[in-house]
Amino acid sequence: DVQLQAFGGGLVQAGGSLTLSCAASGFTFDDYAIYWFRQIPGSEREGVSCINTGDGGDGSTLYSDFVKGRFTIDTDSAKNTAYLRMNSLKPEDTAVYYCAAVQRCGVDGGVVFGGGMYRWAKGTLVTVSS
Repeated sequence: DVQLQAFGGGLVQAGGSLTLSCAASGFTFDDYAIYWFRQIPGSEREGVSCINTGDGGDGSTLYSDFVKGRFTIDTDSAKNTAYLRMNSLKPEDTAVYYCAAVQRCGVDGGVVFGGGMYRWAKGTLVTVSS
């Protein structure tokens, strides 16, 4: 069964930290780039970060301007898991966070995007209180 699972969300105070995990099963994790995006209720989804693993990928990491310097993306190939490490959280970071395995990712206008989506995980809610 091919699937992705995102977990690790929760309630945290502003200025705090949280790490989200994205676990893959049924496919080779390293064949795809891993893309995190989020959706604030009532708003469009927005790209957060991406790591260019996968075929032709150089392992580079990309961040949208609004999380740069605060969030870090990395992977553990042995565990088939990607992580989004979030520090200095702000109330405006409150959203449902999703991860996806994609063919490629990039940055446009300071916002990360992912293209050629293969699988995406049910989201995990992050709530940052002020």
